[in-house]
Amino acid sequence: MKQKWMIAVAIVLMTGALTASTQKFSIATEEVRIDVLVTEKGKPVVDLKAADFEVFDNGIAQEIQYIKLQRQTPISAILVFDMSWSVAGELLDRLRDAAFGLISDLKGEDQAALITFNNAIALGSPLTRDLASIKLALNQAKPVGKSSLIDASYAGLVLAGSRPEPPLLIVFSDGRDTSSWLTSEEVLETAKSARRNDTVVYAVSAARLQKKRYRRSLFETESENHAADDAFLSDLTKVTGGSLIEIESEQELAFVFRGILEEFRLRYLVTYTPRGVSGAGWHKLDVRVKRRSATVKARPGYMRSSHAE
Repeated sequence: MKQKWMIAVAIVLMTGALTASTQKFSIATEEVRIDVLVTEKGKPVVDLKAADFEVFDNGIAQEIQYIKLQRQTPISAILVFDMSWSVAGELLDRLRDAAFGLISDLKGEDQAALITFNNAIALGSPLTRDLASIKLALNQAKPVGKSSLIDASYAGLVLAGSRPEPPLLIVFSDGRDTSSWLTSEEVLETAKSARRNDTVVYAVSAARLQKKRYRRSLFETESENHAADDAFLSDLTKVTGGSLIEIESEQELAFVFRGILEEFRLRYLVTYTPRGVSGAGWHKLDVRVKRRSATVKARPGYMRSSHAE
C-alpha cells in the first residue's frame, strides 16, 4: 500500500497539480456543476433553458442557478495517449493525425495538454494555448515498452482537477494495462471525487483493432487483458458522464476525435447549490429534461466533501 501511495504522489507531482487538487476539497462553497448531454433522435439539443431541466440530489429536487453550453466556455482538452510498443506503425501515424486535427479545431481561448504513457508516464506538455508545442511533443513521443493505462488515467484526472472550468479528458489506449501500480477501483474513486471540476472522460479504445491483428490462439492471454481493460475504460467514462468508443480501423480516429470535440461543445453545464442534502459521502444525481423523448447523459453522482456544510 505504501508503494502505491508513493507512485500516486509521484504522478500528482508530475502533473504539477498537487496544490490545486488539495485545495478543491477544502472549499466551503457547495456549488455543484454537472456536465450534461441532451439528445433527441441521436442529435444534441442546444436550445434548452434552466427551466427545462430538473436535478435531484439524493432524491431531493434542487433549484438550478444557471446553465450554459460548453461552447460558450473556453475548453481545456487533456490528451492521454498510449505510447506502448503496440501502438507503433500506422496506428501511431493515424493517432497523430487525429490529434492534430482536433487541436486545429480548438479556438482562441481553448487550451490543450498531452500526457503519454508506456512503462512510465510523461507530461508531454502542460495545459497551454501554444498548440504547436503539443504537436511537437506528440511528434517526439516514441512507442516503446508496456502500458500503464490506469496510472495514466489517474494522472489525467489530477491534471484536469487543477482547472476552474470543466475539462475534456480524452484517453486513447490499445486496451491493455500491463504495468500500472494503482488499481482501477482507486482511479474510479478519484473520478467520483472530481466533483468541483466535473471532468468528462471520453475513451477511445483500439482493443478490437488489436484483436484483429493477432490470432487469438497465440495471444489468448492478451485477449483476456483487452476485455478487462475495456471494462475499466467503460466504468471510467460512465462515472464521468462520457463515452467509450471502440474503433476497428485506424482510419476511424480522425472522425472520432473531431466528433468528441463537437459533442463536448454541445453539452450543458448545469449549476446548483445543494439544499436539504447535508452530509458527506456519495450523492446520487438524477438529471432530467421536460421533454419525454429526450435522452440525458450525465455523471451518476459525486462524492461530497466532509468540509461542506
